[in-house]
Amino acid sequence: MIAITLGRPADFEGWRAAARQLLLAWVPPDEIHWQIEGETADLFAKPPELASTFQSRRDILVPRAFMGLAEEAACHRDPERYALLYRLLWRLQKQPKLMHDVADPDVRQIQILAQAVKRDLHKMKAFVRFRRIMTAEPEHYVAWFEPEQHIVDVVAPFFARRFAGMRWSILTPERSVHWDGVSLRFGPGASRSDAPLEDQLEEIWRTYFASVFNPARLKVKAMTSEMPKKYWRNLPEAQLIGPLIRDAGQRRDAMIEEPMPQPPPAPPATLEQLARLAQDCTRCPLYQHASQTVFGEGPADAPLMLVGEQPGDQEDRQGRPFIGPAGQLLDQALAEAGIARDQVYVTNAVKHFKFEPRGKRRLHKRPNNGEIQQCRWWLEQERALVRPKLIVAMGATAAYSLLQTTTSISKSRGRQLATPDGTALLITVHPSFLLRLPDAASKAEQYHLFVQDLSMAAGLLTGGGHA
Repeated sequence: MIAITLGRPADFEGWRAAARQLLLAWVPPDEIHWQIEGETADLFAKPPELASTFQSRRDILVPRAFMGLAEEAACHRDPERYALLYRLLWRLQKQPKLMHDVADPDVRQIQILAQAVKRDLHKMKAFVRFRRIMTAEPEHYVAWFEPEQHIVDVVAPFFARRFAGMRWSILTPERSVHWDGVSLRFGPGASRSDAPLEDQLEEIWRTYFASVFNPARLKVKAMTSEMPKKYWRNLPEAQLIGPLIRDAGQRRDAMIEEPMPQPPPAPPATLEQLARLAQDCTRCPLYQHASQTVFGEGPADAPLMLVGEQPGDQEDRQGRPFIGPAGQLLDQALAEAGIARDQVYVTNAVKHFKFEPRGKRRLHKRPNNGEIQQCRWWLEQERALVRPKLIVAMGATAAYSLLQTTTSISKSRGRQLATPDGTALLITVHPSFLLRLPDAASKAEQYHLFVQDLSMAAGLLTGGGHA
């Protein structure tokens, strides 16, 4: 008996490399014991180098239909999964069409394992709920999940793509994964107590779930089949399910008796109407502490739109964008770049001032992704009314709001980009960044680059610039 030790439970790459060597040596399946490092080993198995006495074989047949199923089945918890995969691969060398025989016990078993893994992957993508760690800076989100199979490594890239703009961790009893905005890092398992139980967005999520719940289309068996009760304890909306089901009949009858709803009012036709509507904005909690909504200003047909992060202290008090120290520096840079401030529409990605009190002072605090997303609706309405030929995003928050993905300012500067709807876009630093630089030399250098970025914008608008 030959012992093959794999590094972790879902080590498909390790299995594939070992299986290739074993097939080259033509080692029969019943001569191999597959085991996972750290788990109970076969005391009577020999190390793999003893396989050299077997006959050498060079031609290996690996059908594509087998590889797809094998990679999924390797994530199953069945202790015999790797033995099954090698046995099938061994048999395929003499029966090339074996995978088409759905009645074969080995073929049927690998299909069952792969299907169970697919189902578990679907459930994890659907039922992972991130909660913010309120004390973490920079902003960090944590989720707890208990998968049935060894799927963490396989599903992690999905979450990295889906939540690329935030730092997060997914904890499971067996293995955990962490994303810092650039790369994935895997670690040991954790316990339920390591993840937060609730955060300030829970009530928003519950409100959304209740609002989209349609009692007229309720099918309890189908719902519990798709969302089994074992997942409910990790879902903030789960506490609403019982009452919503209980009251579904009454709500359905009330819906039948209600008259047809009137169509929603038309969106504001002018910037003035939009600004008045924004004064009552409660889309995110920032309105509770800010003095007022600070809307954009400038010509309704401005060819250039400048988008910053959020209002500062003076902007919050006076209700106008870019009138504080950063705004004064922006005015100076615009003048040097040959751009008239009164011909530009200036606004922010977030319309309320987010701050942290320090005595009598109010220190700027960066908006989180949820606040940026909630306020993005206002920015989209401004863009639809102004229809600028070019947008300059000043700072990472503005770039994230416009592109809907995280981007590096240093790598994006000097390049003409485009928003998802095709509007030309340049990315530069925020003027407040220049104010925070510690020494005069750095400040002068970065200010020069900032003016260059604005000059490029002016050139692109007149047709004389290049990127």
